[in-house]
Amino acid sequence: MSARDIDWDGVRLHVLTGKGGTGKTTVAAALALALAAGGRKVLLVEVEGRQGIAQVFGIPPLPYEERRIAVAPGGGDVYALAIDPEEAMLEYVEMFYGMRRAGKALNKIGLVDFATTIAPGLRDVLVTGKTSEAVRRRDKSGKRVYDAVVMDAPPTGRITRFLNVTSEVAGLARIGPIKNHADLVRGVVASPETAVHFVTLLEEMPVQETLDGIQSLHAAKLPVGGVFINMVRPELLPKTALDAAMKNDFDPGELALGLKAAGLADGPADASAFAEALAAEITEHARRTSLERRERRSLAKAKTPRYELPLLPDGADPAGLHELAQAIRAQGAA
Repeated sequence: MSARDIDWDGVRLHVLTGKGGTGKTTVAAALALALAAGGRKVLLVEVEGRQGIAQVFGIPPLPYEERRIAVAPGGGDVYALAIDPEEAMLEYVEMFYGMRRAGKALNKIGLVDFATTIAPGLRDVLVTGKTSEAVRRRDKSGKRVYDAVVMDAPPTGRITRFLNVTSEVAGLARIGPIKNHADLVRGVVASPETAVHFVTLLEEMPVQETLDGIQSLHAAKLPVGGVFINMVRPELLPKTALDAAMKNDFDPGELALGLKAAGLADGPADASAFAEALAAEITEHARRTSLERRERRSLAKAKTPRYELPLLPDGADPAGLHELAQAIRAQGAA
């Protein structure tokens, strides 16, 4: 994909998962921008019907069609698609049975619900199938339409079943178009062209879910990608000060004298109150830093590439997305 030395050279489908609240959609959007930089064309796919991509980019809700939503540094384009299972089902009926008009009529009486009741998991196959089709698609000259596809996928707790459901459906339908379709999807999802990345925070529950998710993907023989550690806050104090605060060796009295000497307090009482409040903040910062260091060590056990993305003080607005995309590229993830 690129002459740059990147960790995921050759990967064309990037699947992003993560525990709720970790900023999965934001990171997926930033990764799409990073991959598109320098003149490439990337498709960002949403599969859960939340219109999260539209919210992140500050645009109207996305229809069921691919449309350009952003320009990356260097002139690349990011397209987006919010996949609708009912529309995907109609495409499936037309593709394999030539029955789109009939499919529209059947849809009025609950075609999707009927089909997914008969074949549990078919809805997910339709969603992943649409994404896989975008990965394989070529134009009339034989060139790939998209250089990469990024999927904003379901949360970590569901990701293995979501990606592996093609095997279940293929087992239910042992012959015919449904099995062929499921096999094609599996051929993309389980291939070296796919990487499943995790988004986490440096907190105990998201980190544990990430480690469990990585283990689950390995067991299912699905391709594990990297770990994006989101909303990372800098360590603001020297290690000696943090260690002293953790050991309760931090002296607020000395801090009060320093504040007074620096002219940051009007008198002894004011300096003492200021020092007590500041000491409490330092202690809290030290505790959080210790926790984050511990969670980093836990993530290191997974032996997958890790990328740290900064906490955005102004939130994930378009400027913030470009900042995250730059951080992703600087660390060799795109």
